[in-house]
Amino acid sequence: MNLYLPSPERRRFLKSLAVTASLFAVPGAYADRLFRTPAQTEGPFYPNHLPLDTDNDLVVLNNSLTPAVGEVTYLSGRVLDANGAPIRGALVEIWQCDANGVYLHTGSDGGSKRDAHFQGFGRFLTGSSGEYLFRTIKPVPYPGRSPHIHYKIRRGNRELLTTQCYIQGHPGNPKDGVWKGLKGAKEQAAVTVPFTPLKGAKAGELAARFDVVVGLTPEG
Repeated sequence: MNLYLPSPERRRFLKSLAVTASLFAVPGAYADRLFRTPAQTEGPFYPNHLPLDTDNDLVVLNNSLTPAVGEVTYLSGRVLDANGAPIRGALVEIWQCDANGVYLHTGSDGGSKRDAHFQGFGRFLTGSSGEYLFRTIKPVPYPGRSPHIHYKIRRGNRELLTTQCYIQGHPGNPKDGVWKGLKGAKEQAAVTVPFTPLKGAKAGELAARFDVVVGLTPEG
């Protein structure tokens, strides 16, 4: 697995993940506060040709020395069941358009402008803590949509959830038909998270945390 995080920035970031993860160390902890992540449409641009590189670093493709264009973001979270217990062995897939608004899909408009250095799709397999981590770019809008990152959660041969993650406070959210289609403020809040400066980062990197709650028990 290629996880491109510079040190000591990597150590600071992983330490912050550990502190947050400790809140869910005991199965069932804070279960009354959990709300199942609402399902959302997959959309038309799940990659129809997966890249050769499908690791969790979407900013650097294979061994290229040229990074993708965009605001680098460390996107993390946990896959949990409705009781607050971590889901081990969950395959987290994300995909999004590049900084030019182009997806890794032959049907995406503006394909000639696609950033060839942006991976566009990544995968991460959760361990016992249910934690996942990606290095990607802050999502940008494209015609008709507010900025978002697509998610698909699988476990073995089962598809557990397909959803999307949005930027908290973005002015395009209330105009986005998919975001507006969610059932009320609670569902909207469940998929809308802050993208904030990464503490101690010297290159302006951001961090975002999106915990995904699925209707599955750890043994399920």
